[in-house]
Amino acid sequence: MTRKRKTTTTSISRVGLLAVVFGLSLIAADRKNQEYSVVAGSVFRESGFALAGASVTLMAKDAAKFKPLHATSDARGEFAFRVSAAGVYLVRASMKGFQSVEKEAAVTAPGERNEVTLLMPGVISGESKTDAGESE
Repeated sequence: MTRKRKTTTTSISRVGLLAVVFGLSLIAADRKNQEYSVVAGSVFRESGFALAGASVTLMAKDAAKFKPLHATSDARGEFAFRVSAAGVYLVRASMKGFQSVEKEAAVTAPGERNEVTLLMPGVISGESKTDAGESE
């Protein structure tokens, strides 16, 4: 009798585990079917060199519809955001020692990729020419 009880408990546990796994796979499949658009680009210094570590923010022009997204430019100055809604977005880059810049990116269709190039104007204060990318 003890043997049957273990088998029943084990088979119930297996069925429950299979149900959970199946449910999670349905959720994952639904997310894969949803198409996203990408707003991506690069941040450069005025001298033309990539600017790593810049804070990049993506905001909808109609801010009530969309929570701002934040990213940091990588070593090549690159960043990317995934958005699910069409619309006009503002991409803003800022970094201590540089003037902030902002550009628009219009997303019109799912699966679209929009490239934005942000050029950070001159050094505001206190950076040496080496820090600003003037000499290498």
